[in-house]
Amino acid sequence: MSNATMLLLFLIELAVLMLPPMLHWDKSRRSFVLAVRSLWLHKLRAMLSVLGIIIGTGAVIALMAFGEGSMQEALADIKRLGATNVIARSVKPPDEGNSGRRSMIAQYGLTNDDYERFLTIPDILRRVPMRVFPTEARYLERMAHARLVATTPSYTEVHQLELSGGRFLTDDDDRKMDNVAVLGCELANDLFPFEQPLGQTVRLGTHFYKVVGVVKDRMPTGGSGGSQAAEDFNHDVYIPLSTCRARFGEKIFIRQSGSRSGEKVDLHQATLTVDADIEADEGRERVKAVGELIKSMLGTSHLKRDWAVTIPLDRLEAAEKAKTNFTRLLVLIASISLIVGGIGIMNIMLATVTERTREIGIRRALGAKRRDITLQFLVEAVVQTSIGGFIGVVAGLGTVYFVPRIAEKFFDVILPTRLHVPSIFLSLGVSIGVGVLFGWYPAQRAAKLDPIEALRHD
Repeated sequence: MSNATMLLLFLIELAVLMLPPMLHWDKSRRSFVLAVRSLWLHKLRAMLSVLGIIIGTGAVIALMAFGEGSMQEALADIKRLGATNVIARSVKPPDEGNSGRRSMIAQYGLTNDDYERFLTIPDILRRVPMRVFPTEARYLERMAHARLVATTPSYTEVHQLELSGGRFLTDDDDRKMDNVAVLGCELANDLFPFEQPLGQTVRLGTHFYKVVGVVKDRMPTGGSGGSQAAEDFNHDVYIPLSTCRARFGEKIFIRQSGSRSGEKVDLHQATLTVDADIEADEGRERVKAVGELIKSMLGTSHLKRDWAVTIPLDRLEAAEKAKTNFTRLLVLIASISLIVGGIGIMNIMLATVTERTREIGIRRALGAKRRDITLQFLVEAVVQTSIGGFIGVVAGLGTVYFVPRIAEKFFDVILPTRLHVPSIFLSLGVSIGVGVLFGWYPAQRAAKLDPIEALRHD
C-alpha cells in the first residue's frame, strides 16, 4: 500500500479517536477503529482488493470525459449552422436521359422569386442570400483555388464569423456594388505569405478587388449527407451580392478537369433565422413549422426537385438524444468494473471472516453484540471502497488531463475531452455504495457465528 494510503488510514483513525466520547457513539467508534486497524495490518491484501474499485471509478470519469468531449464537438458543429436557422439550398438535378433535353447551361435551384416569397413569412428574423461557386484568386504571380461567396453583411451574424483584421462587407458596399473582398485565413496565407493582405488587391475572374478584411480560422462543418454538404470556410472569399451579379452576371462558367460547364442559378443558398427560443418547446415547434412552410413553397413553385431544405434543429435534437443514450451506455460499461471490484471486496471479506473466526468468538465472549460485529466488518468494506473511490477519482482526472496531451504531442491525435463533473460524484457514491452492498453479507455472516463454535476454531 502506498504511503499516501497509509497516511489516509492513519488520519481516519486519528480523527475517530479524537471525537468526543458519547454513550450512543462509543461502541460504534471502537468498531470503526478496530476495522481501520485490521486493514492496516493487511495493507497489501486491502490494496489488491480495492484495485477493481480504483479502475472502475477512474474508468467512469475518463470515459465520460472523452465521450462528453466528442459529443460536445458534434453538437458545436451543428450549432454553428444555427439551431434557429432554416437553410434552403439549390441542388443540381441529374442530367435528363434524353440528350435533346440537355442544355449547355444548367438552370436550376432557388430563384429570386423564391427569396421574395420567403420575405412574407412573419416569423423570419433575418435572411441571408448567397451565391457560391469556385473561382481562382490571384495576386501577382500567386494563384489559389477559392470558393467565392457572394452575400450580404448579415452573413457574419448568421454564420458566427469572426475577423482577425479589417472589416466585413457593409450595406454601402452592396448598394454601391464596390469591388471589395474579405478573405478566409488560409486563402490569405496562400496569396500573401509575407505581406499584410489588408489594402492589397486580388483578382477574381476578370476584375480586381480590394481586400478589406481577413476571417479567423474556422472549423469546417461535418455536413449531413445530401441535405447539407461539408464546408471548409478557410478558403472562402466574400464579395457583395450585388457586385457579384454585376461583375459575373447571371450565368457562371466553371472549368473543371479540362471541361467547361455553365449554370444559371439565382441563389445557391438562403439562410433564414427564425425568431424563436429553442430552449422552449414552443420555439422549437415554430422553427419546424417554418421549415415545413418553406418546403411547401418550394415544392409548389418548382417542377423538379432542384432544392433541399435543412433544419439544423432536427439534427441538434437527434444528436442530443444520441448523446443521452451514449452517456447511459458509457455509465453502464464503466459500472461493470465497479461491480467486479465489489465482488472482489466480497470475496476478500468472506475470506477474512473465516480467517478471524476465533477473534470474533473472543469479542462475542467479552460482550460484543451482533450489531458490533456487523458494524466492524461493514466499516472495513466501506473504508476499502471509499479509499479506492478517492484514488480512482485522482486516476481518472489524471487520465483526462494527461492522455489528450500525450496523444497530441507524440501521435498528433486530437482527443476532445470535457470533464463531466457529475460523473465524479456519481462514481464516488457508487463505489461507497458497492462497499455497503457487497460488505453486508460477509458482515452478517460474521455476526451470526456461534461464539462457542468460533472459540473452538483453530
